[in-house]
Amino acid sequence: MMKTFAHAAATDCGQIGRTRLPLLNWLGGLALMALSAVCLAQGYPSKTMRLVVPFPPAGPTDITGRLIAQKFSESSGQTVIVDNRVGGATIIGTEFVVKSAPDGHTMLLMPVQVAINPSMFAKLPYDTLTDLTGVTQLTNQPYILIAHPSVPFRTVQELIAAAKANPGSVRCGSSGVGGGNHLACEMFNKMAGTQITHVPYKGAAPAMNDTIGGQVEIYMPNPIMAMQHVKSGRVRAIAITGSKRISLLPDLPTIAEGGIVGYDAGVWMGLFVPSATPRDLVRRIHQETLKILQLPDVRKNLTAEGGEIVGSTPEQFAQFMKAEVQKWGEIVKFSGAKAE
Repeated sequence: MMKTFAHAAATDCGQIGRTRLPLLNWLGGLALMALSAVCLAQGYPSKTMRLVVPFPPAGPTDITGRLIAQKFSESSGQTVIVDNRVGGATIIGTEFVVKSAPDGHTMLLMPVQVAINPSMFAKLPYDTLTDLTGVTQLTNQPYILIAHPSVPFRTVQELIAAAKANPGSVRCGSSGVGGGNHLACEMFNKMAGTQITHVPYKGAAPAMNDTIGGQVEIYMPNPIMAMQHVKSGRVRAIAITGSKRISLLPDLPTIAEGGIVGYDAGVWMGLFVPSATPRDLVRRIHQETLKILQLPDVRKNLTAEGGEIVGSTPEQFAQFMKAEVQKWGEIVKFSGAKAE
């Protein structure tokens, strides 16, 4: 794979350089630019690469980033540095990539937050849809709707009935305002017509602790965080937030199956580069990423927590991003949430 990624070439770029003048006279500057982009892709990567992860080390996004970086390094023969640029609700790291040279040597790994931020912040120092190019959606992972064992509801319909019978009495914990599981609760409210009260925490762990303790009735953590407590009986699993069931809990229905048709929320991760990156280079990175996603150890790691491999094309990912920005924008508006 290393030889294929680092050295494969369909055209002799040296020959292109020697025939630059005739080509310039015949095709003009536009053609020369296109040929230069091809040559750039063929010589890629030519130096140390940087994968920006706008989250602290040891979290889910960082773990995924380090796995991808390791495989890129092995296949390219170049060092790939994971750069944890934390701060500003992921804005600092994202802006760094947007302003980086569009040569494929600086990439961004981001979860669903990249599609939420445009509606959470009145002004961003970049335009998410025009200043970034999506290489591929790497993974998709749902949350699990869990409840304290003492609550009377066991199904989505029973939860809806309880929430409507006494508006505001059911409380939904989250890892913070504007986070994925907060907005998943708000999506539930919007689509079910309920008034479940949002209770934000500073992180996933305290939200889980208060769900176990009964301070809040429901919470939507990731599958791995939920599983250990579901198995111990400390919490009760109600439903999957994604569009389909997961292998970790094959008998647990989705919220959509429970009656809220079309409900689909979760955490996805995607790979991005600056928007000015040449298309040939974007496709080169995309092709290599797909190879990495098919490696047995990568598939095992990325699906161990109830997630699935996606591997969409840049075009498919672009359409997905537009839809996600719109979807979460509507939920943020409905909830009234604002960045803290």
